[in-house]
Amino acid sequence: MNAPTRTLLTVICEAALEKKLVADLQQLGAPGWTLSDARGRGSHGVRSADWDTEGNIRLEVICSREIAERIATHLQDKYYANFAMVCYLAQVEVLRPEKF
Repeated sequence: MNAPTRTLLTVICEAALEKKLVADLQQLGAPGWTLSDARGRGSHGVRSADWDTEGNIRLEVICSREIAERIATHLQDKYYANFAMVCYLAQVEVLRPEKF
């Protein structure tokens, strides 16, 4: 199967940022996204999500490389200095390219 490729941007960050991130995604041209609760351990310790704004969220966007890089750069510039946040990009194959 020859599936077209897009870029998957994954962001794991503090749940308190959710509303700001959604506004940023809309402004920066994300075609859509998926948000879910995330738990784990990292350099900032264990994040258990006992409170709605205390835990972490996982945000995923499948889009063009250009949009993914624009969003990642914005997040890095605006949030990295003051919030726990990890972003990474991966090339993915999609079966419905018109959606992304």
